[in-house]
Amino acid sequence: MPRVVLFEPEIPPNTGNVARTCAATGCELHLIEPLGFQIDDRQLKRAGLDYWPWVQLHRHANLVSFEQHRRRCGGRLVAFSSQVDQPYTSFAFRDDDWLLHGRESSGLPPDVLAAADARLTVPMPGSVRSGGGVRSLNLSVAAAVVLFEAIRQLGTGISSTARDA
Repeated sequence: MPRVVLFEPEIPPNTGNVARTCAATGCELHLIEPLGFQIDDRQLKRAGLDYWPWVQLHRHANLVSFEQHRRRCGGRLVAFSSQVDQPYTSFAFRDDDWLLHGRESSGLPPDVLAAADARLTVPMPGSVRSGGGVRSLNLSVAAAVVLFEAIRQLGTGISSTARDA
């Protein structure tokens, strides 16, 4: 099952909502610090509801620590950005992919984006790049859209453990 990775997330409810999606799908959630909030933040817990016991949560002190972990586990680093052109729907996901999403305010730094094995976007006809007024999707929406496409492609469905949660 692909894993969701949040690079230095800043907004507690977004991370809580991503955690809930991960709990519902049986997908691991990796958080790369520093975080823009305390992990026991009330808003974070509220957004994740009572699903936190079912979240396979991994915290990494920094990007270097995360990269060391990822290399031990294997798999491709697939980064998402509104600044690239390849749509996520044209990409063949694998079970061992790491789905990396950037900060809410600034996305992924250019060096992190460049180091990824693949760089994808969630196309938005109403985006600034397309002549509209929307800069980006909400982090939790983008993470869910991409994760469910990966699950659909892989035919893995949602684990019974996650459904029973």
